[in-house]
Order: sequence, then C-alpha cells, then structure tokens
Amino acid sequence: MIKNIQHTLQNKTTIRDIGLHSGVEVTMNLIPAEENYGIVFVRTDLTQGDNVIPARWNNVVDTQLCTVIGNDDGAQVGTIEHLMSALRGCGVDNLIVEINGAEVPAMDGSAMPFVEAIEKVGLKAQNLPKRAIRVLKEVCVEDNGKRVTLKPDEACVFAGEIEFDHKDIGRQRFETQLVNGNFKHDIAQARTFGFLHEVEYMRSQGLGLGGSLDNAIILDTHGVINPDGLRFSNEFIRHKLLDAIGDLYLAGGHILGLYDGVKAGHAINNAILHALFSSDENWEYVDLPIAEDHSAHAVACEDAMITA
Repeated sequence: MIKNIQHTLQNKTTIRDIGLHSGVEVTMNLIPAEENYGIVFVRTDLTQGDNVIPARWNNVVDTQLCTVIGNDDGAQVGTIEHLMSALRGCGVDNLIVEINGAEVPAMDGSAMPFVEAIEKVGLKAQNLPKRAIRVLKEVCVEDNGKRVTLKPDEACVFAGEIEFDHKDIGRQRFETQLVNGNFKHDIAQARTFGFLHEVEYMRSQGLGLGGSLDNAIILDTHGVINPDGLRFSNEFIRHKLLDAIGDLYLAGGHILGLYDGVKAGHAINNAILHALFSSDENWEYVDLPIAEDHSAHAVACEDAMITA
C-alpha cells in the first residue's frame, strides 16, 4: 500500500439504518471521487435549491447534540462525526456522500460499521500526495471548564480527558497516534453514550428517537444497562476522541499536530478550528512525502502517515 498518497474508494458502497435523533431510516451511498475533491455530502432527497454540502469546518451550523453541516440554501446533514472519523481513520481523502435524509445512519453508535464498509470495497490510490495541515503555533480555546489545545507536532496525535460524577466513568484519559491501524483497534469500536434520565427527556422533546441499547451505551444511577456491557473499560473517553477525530477532519485534511481536549464536545471542537484558521501564522499546508509500505499486514484502515 502506498502511504501519504490521496485515496478514495474502489467502488460505491451503500449503508442503510435509522438516524440516532430522527429515528427515520436513511440510505447513504459512499461514491468514489477524484483527487482534491475532498469529502462532500449531497442531499438526494432535496429537489429545490443547492443540495451539495462540503464537509468543512466553516459549514458547521449546529453543534448542540451532534455536528451538523449546512449550506446557504438551508440543506443540512447531521450526526456526521462518526462517519467523518472513520474516513479520517481509514485515510479516505476524496468521497461523495449521497444521502436521502438529514442525518447519517446511526449504526451501532461507533465508527466500526463505517470502517468495515470501507474495508469491504477497499481503497483506491490516486495520483497526488496527501495535503496535510501542519500546526505551527499553539492554539487554545476554553469555555466554561472545557478546553481544547492544538500544538505543533510531526505526528497526528489525539489526547483527551473527561470526568463524570458516575462510578462507571469517573476521570478517564486516553491518547492515541493515528498510525498503523491504531484508529481501528483503539478508537473505532467505541460507542456514543448517554444517561437514562437525559434520554427520557430528549424523547419528550422529540429528540433521540432512534436511540436504543443497540446504538448507544446507556447508564442509569446504578451503572451501564446494556446487557453486553462495555467494549473497553474506558470506552467513554475513547468515544470522545472518536468524535474529536471526526470533528477535526472538517479542517479539510489531515492535521499534523497534537489535539488535547479536556471535557471537550462538538462546539469547542469546531471552535478550535475557527481559532486555528483565524491566522495564517497558526498553520500551513504541506504535501506529505510518498512512500511504499511493505508491511504484510497493510489493510484499508491502516492509516500510517509518514510525516514531512
């Protein structure tokens, strides 16, 4: 497998499931795209106005419950973070995402079903190097006890910390570097989570209608109520990093730098991108050096970037 060259999918693949918040079934087609196209969503159910929404940080229109992107004509797609995380983790640079609804399928609440769909069709190497966004200066955003920092680094590192007043969560910290399949092994399987009293309130407000024990970890005052328990003892912070990886991929490329999030969520993840791109002194584009990976174990989701 050639590393640091742009990739799309070998073939189209179709994914169907309900939306986590809408509860409505949606069909999503992942379609190969040409070099330098980026990740672009197309709302195929909309016949009036512009239905094309590039997956970029400056197209984010809502971060209350999930990350939602939209365009000037009002077309929107929400809950994109798990798919975006899988695309980043598997090294997909260019893709058309056709979707016939306003929300990405929930699947099992993690990124693993998307990873498996990508691996099933495989990646197609393209003819241009990956363009990365190198962090040049430390950037930090703080808001009401939450903090996200981006620091210069020659690798792509995600670290995070959470703290909840619940015996099954408590204080958790985790760090991973996006190389050699770490995303698939350490991050992709971690599911979204919520508390039973919050789920009940959301449903009373017409939200979270697709949520269930099949696509989320649910906790009550006693503990995790999912019959099969947790996939990792620290699955909660791993999922927070899954979200962060997806949210940061809205930068429009791979970020060379260290992300460190404390009690972070979608809003502050988007805010750190606004802060990063607020000055040309904070970042630069770099074309990554192309190299051949001779590993016998290289698979589709082995995003081993070789840095400049």
